[in-house]
Amino acid sequence: MDVISKLLFHLKSSTMKKAIFLFSIMAIGLVLFSSFKKEKHCVFRAVMNEDPVDRMPVYVATEDISTAVKGGLEWLRSAQQVDGGWGCGQHARQDIRDPHAVKTDPATTAMVAMALMRSGSSLDDGPHQKELKAANNYLMKFMNGDQKAFMQNLGSTQIQSKLGQNIDVVLATQYFSNLYPLLEDENPLKKQVELILEKGVESIEVNIAENGSLKGGTWAGVLQSSYANSALESVVVTGVKVDKNKLDASRKYQQANYNPTTEEASTADGAGIMLYAVSGSTRASAKEAKRARDIIAKAKKDGHISDDDKVNSENLIKAGLNEAEAMELNTAYNIYNSGKVKSQRKEVMSGFGNNGGEEFLSYLQTGESLVVNEDEDWVNWYDNITKTIINIQNQDGSWNGHHCITSPVFCTATCISLLTINNDIERIKDNCVER
Repeated sequence: MDVISKLLFHLKSSTMKKAIFLFSIMAIGLVLFSSFKKEKHCVFRAVMNEDPVDRMPVYVATEDISTAVKGGLEWLRSAQQVDGGWGCGQHARQDIRDPHAVKTDPATTAMVAMALMRSGSSLDDGPHQKELKAANNYLMKFMNGDQKAFMQNLGSTQIQSKLGQNIDVVLATQYFSNLYPLLEDENPLKKQVELILEKGVESIEVNIAENGSLKGGTWAGVLQSSYANSALESVVVTGVKVDKNKLDASRKYQQANYNPTTEEASTADGAGIMLYAVSGSTRASAKEAKRARDIIAKAKKDGHISDDDKVNSENLIKAGLNEAEAMELNTAYNIYNSGKVKSQRKEVMSGFGNNGGEEFLSYLQTGESLVVNEDEDWVNWYDNITKTIINIQNQDGSWNGHHCITSPVFCTATCISLLTINNDIERIKDNCVER
């Protein structure tokens, strides 16, 4: 009996040990899997140095996206001209698609340079370091030289004719605001870029009209104004001085173009196209909308309002804002949340009826709005827009427009920035931090 008992005990012990061992392996696997998932879905850090919030996952690019981007980048490499720039061509000759048969211009070069940076290249390394360095030198010459003489020599480019006469300075300023944080303090180039940013800000601010729009707007001038607003927001992050009143006026102009209650847009400065106006309004409201949401979240945590309370003027006042601030943030919050939905509707996304550079710029604004706001709808937007963009890529790796801004260089750069926006989340998100 003792022998049998010992045998049974041994068997039970062995079985128990195996069970414990298997359970341990499963537990370790579960932890590793969870860690992998968490690592894969990186999150933003909330504003004002609060703890990270698990809100917005990073979309891992599919093989189709990577292939499309690689093809586009190789095409852009072959399209760069000897002076380091790229060109979109003249408004009067939209039929010219050969990238070497047009003059180079700062706006197109800046768009390409930003696409190269977003795709993983810098002035120090990356697969397109050489091309980016040449583009950087080109843009520095433009910003440091006689800009008016430079532009007169260009004539009327597609981008100027469709967006505005100041779009070259706007996009060049945005490029340098993106570059600045990547430069080490001891790098002599950093001081040069800082001076360029000061000059760019001055050029933009002096051209902000009384109503907040950017002077010199053309067919879809609302887009020029919107990108000027984004450029100023981006410069603020670098520490270079920006006139708060000018920035506020620019932001309010964009917001005023869309009524979230009626879902109607003022398209007078947007060629009569809903998409151009709504995407600009949404982008200009994203930062303040996020601030409103964060203030309400903190007020709930501190017990000033109940967990069921929504973002509105009354609750923002309870959270500590004065009436004017509360109304301003609440307006931005409503514009953003209505505009982001409106701008993604099929009938609105169709824009002019087919794709031009203006449509691609508007899509880019919508995506960056979602990033700035740390919006949970980001993944769905990115999934949908990447499929759309990949499906219209040309066999040679480029993209082109079918109306107005038809330039394959400008459209390819903008589409690459769309496809790689997930690489640039931290920088775009940082533009929503109050300084």
